[in-house]
Amino acid sequence: MAEKAPIHKHADADGQFRRKASQFRNTISKDPGAEFPAEKDRYALYLNIGCPWAHRTNLVRSLKGLDDIIQLITCGFELTKEGWLFTGEHGSLEKDPLYGFTKLSELYYKADPQYEGRFTVPTLWDKKKETIVNNESSEIIRMLFTEFDDLLPEPLRESAHPFGGYYPEKLRPEIDAMNEWVYDTVNNGVYKCGFATTQGAYESHVTPLFDSLDRLEEHLHQPGHHPFLFGNAVTEADIRLYTTLVRFDVAYHNIFKCNLKMIRHDYPGLSRWLRTLYWNGAKVKNGQAFKDTVDFWVYKYGYLKAKGRQEQDDNLIIPKGPLPDIQPLEKADQSVIDFFMV
Repeated sequence: MAEKAPIHKHADADGQFRRKASQFRNTISKDPGAEFPAEKDRYALYLNIGCPWAHRTNLVRSLKGLDDIIQLITCGFELTKEGWLFTGEHGSLEKDPLYGFTKLSELYYKADPQYEGRFTVPTLWDKKKETIVNNESSEIIRMLFTEFDDLLPEPLRESAHPFGGYYPEKLRPEIDAMNEWVYDTVNNGVYKCGFATTQGAYESHVTPLFDSLDRLEEHLHQPGHHPFLFGNAVTEADIRLYTTLVRFDVAYHNIFKCNLKMIRHDYPGLSRWLRTLYWNGAKVKNGQAFKDTVDFWVYKYGYLKAKGRQEQDDNLIIPKGPLPDIQPLEKADQSVIDFFMV
């Protein structure tokens, strides 16, 4: 009998999953004298399509129309003992097109031969200086919001956004406050549940997760907080929540044991919000990116692999449901959305 490969340990000795901080934290700037100036064809964004943190950056890159300005490089979405690999499967490239690497770790070691951290996505790479600019998704998306606007047509610049940008100054205190608790209990909360290795660790996070979903549902029913989280236009808060909730019913609910409720059945406000973004892209330019950057099968497959339930692809049983992956946007829902977006 062949020896099984080791199951990857995502939790600490006490059973708790704790995400480590990103280590590359430089910034691209529209200032031509900056260390990392905004230039066409200078940068590459490494990611895999299964990761919600990478999804944020992929989504914003498309929403902002940066597809021809920042190169997209996709690795595989199966986390191996060697990290993320270029496999040529499920949308992954066979090798890194810049250097011929087969492992994302090789890119990190090229940037810093003494690097000792995790090899994470997204990774924003400077092709001119041949180094990593940043590997923190929350910081990358803010660069993408603003710093390349001088290279974009007017309709795609922040000045054309109904609120003056995806991270408008007047809403920053509210967005920052929401981001903080949503990150801890929802974005990262699903991982704290799914990768917990003790009953106590799991139960200490599953209740706060659903308390926060309840809070978000209530928030969407308050005046000025619909059809999107802060009114009639999409902000950074919507983008950061979307990449978690679009995975929720198909992956986190069953694979990560986040199964006290489902978005589609138990949260009508969040369900309408999610379906609005997915199906009509909030009627923003390039809004199809909300749908086009999603792959439900990948989420099921990738999270099953991450949980270590099976080691061989041909033995992996992918859940059939829920069906459909995401429900349609009904006419009644669209009428409500149109009313608030006028």
